[in-house]
Amino acid sequence: MPVKRYIEDKDFGRITLSTRRGARRITMRIKPEGLFLTVPPYTKTEKVAEVLEQFREDLLERYRQIATKPIDFSFRIEAECFRLSLSPSKLKCFTVKRKDSGEMVVCCPERTDFSSKEVQKLVRGAILRAMKKTAAEFLPPLLAVWAERYGMTYRKVKITGAQSRWGSCTAARTISLSCYLMLVPSHLMDYVILHELAHTREMNHGPHFWELLDRMTAGHARQFRNELRAFRTSF
Repeated sequence: MPVKRYIEDKDFGRITLSTRRGARRITMRIKPEGLFLTVPPYTKTEKVAEVLEQFREDLLERYRQIATKPIDFSFRIEAECFRLSLSPSKLKCFTVKRKDSGEMVVCCPERTDFSSKEVQKLVRGAILRAMKKTAAEFLPPLLAVWAERYGMTYRKVKITGAQSRWGSCTAARTISLSCYLMLVPSHLMDYVILHELAHTREMNHGPHFWELLDRMTAGHARQFRNELRAFRTSF
């Protein structure tokens, strides 16, 4: 009988690992309830993580297709820093606009067939455009404020659509921030920005990095990291 163990993952939540005596390689199965891996005996967790990273994006796409409910006119995003809804429109294409209140609206043709996979792809693309547009206006000024407060400098900032990485910082001090940050609570958004700014001085995750980040987060760096790892976006 296979021996089961579990690992926590930022995208899939709890991943189930089944050790099977006759297994010669790691195999992966996506189910509506999550990701299931079969591994050979004595496979280390580090090896599982290494293999998983090679296929993460493809697995995530397949997981979204079977785990996510179709988006329709009832869909809403009510995040602390970003609000979005869908609205019927007389136009024949999917468009994005902003209300005076700041809420983003995806305007869909009145007779949109939300059961269509192609329509779901178009709607999700429109939502992503709305998130990127808002993020491009919201995140760079916030980054600049935190950088000035701590006397840190960076070369430029990029807004990405990355789903598996909240942010990154290159050796040339180019900071990338995912538009999905618009969906997280503001204190975690700040944490990601401070995390990347800390990398402009410490390009690693060694003791000096965490000491610096702790000073910037009033000693809550690891607490915020754990909160972020457990956070699940609404989109």
